[in-house]
Amino acid sequence: MADEVRKKLLEKVKKAKYFSIILDCTPDISHKKQMSLVIRCLDESENSTKVKEYWIEFIEVDDTTGLGLFMHLKDSLINLGLDIDDIRGQGYDNGSNMKGKHKGAHKRLLEINSRAFYTPCGCHSLNLVLCDIANCCPQAMSFFGVIQRIYTLFSSSTKRWRIFKDHVKGLTVKPLSQTRWESHVESVKPIKEQIAQIRDALLDLTKETEDPKTKSEAESLALYELEKFEFLLGVVIWYNLLFAINTVSKFIQSKNIDIDVAIKLLQGILVFLEDYRESGFDKAIVEAKEMASVMGIEAVERLRLADDESLLMSCKNLEISLKHNGCSDVNGDDLFSKLTFLKCSLPEESTSAIDILDYLKRMDGCFPKQSC
Repeated sequence: MADEVRKKLLEKVKKAKYFSIILDCTPDISHKKQMSLVIRCLDESENSTKVKEYWIEFIEVDDTTGLGLFMHLKDSLINLGLDIDDIRGQGYDNGSNMKGKHKGAHKRLLEINSRAFYTPCGCHSLNLVLCDIANCCPQAMSFFGVIQRIYTLFSSSTKRWRIFKDHVKGLTVKPLSQTRWESHVESVKPIKEQIAQIRDALLDLTKETEDPKTKSEAESLALYELEKFEFLLGVVIWYNLLFAINTVSKFIQSKNIDIDVAIKLLQGILVFLEDYRESGFDKAIVEAKEMASVMGIEAVERLRLADDESLLMSCKNLEISLKHNGCSDVNGDDLFSKLTFLKCSLPEESTSAIDILDYLKRMDGCFPKQSC
């Protein structure tokens, strides 16, 4: 039946003559690399002509270099009876083995058929932006690590999942997608809307479990991670960003999307991010404080909560980061001493970095600026 279906699809492709190819690679359950071959062409078999995409087959690949992938593609097209000279378009993700301008698969094909115009995947580019944003920020990596830990803890056994369902009646926790970054919003949303109930489930798990490792992990998540104001703020910020980008990504993937509309949507995301930097952060703090109030958590600045060891390490790291040509903007030991004193004198109402800077300005002279 599969062969018959493929045969009918190939008849449509050959009737259209010209076609585009879309390739993507992913490992299967046996850890073998599989490359999907999708063909895009005109379908004239119905009353009206339509542009359609057909998945043709998976190609097992053992050489994932640009040359290796191109050779697999070439052999597959020959076996399917398709002429490589009839290709008029090629679309891949942004991997160097695919898009590389010197040795990538798209360049190898262009050397044979210069009319096979290459178009990078817009949604994949959007995903890479998100991925780079998170990977360059240790706090973001830690944040999503907590999200994944919560899912892993509850999903690892039916008993733990039952405890979760006893406390959380709405959305269930979900794992992080490794290929579609914008869909992380589906993992953040259950935490954002039900964080108090999830904390209760974790606390209940610490009482129910007899496994020391599970007990320790549940206590750490409930009493340390979820009760940090910085985590609540991260939940709000990342949900807002991911929701906006996920919405745009879905529009871009619409089969009827116009290229001009897609460009305007992407430009709109840039405007949204700029606006969020200006005003969104303050709104996020307000929402995070509301979440903290519901959970009975004090919205305090991290400085008050930092122990001496972690505070000293942060000061040392800042000194190293600001060092250039043997000179640094700060002395780590000196900064640690001043912050230790500041922790004791800081007013309770100072809950943000700006509040602390305002306080230091009012205390002008007590905390002199440092210079190299």
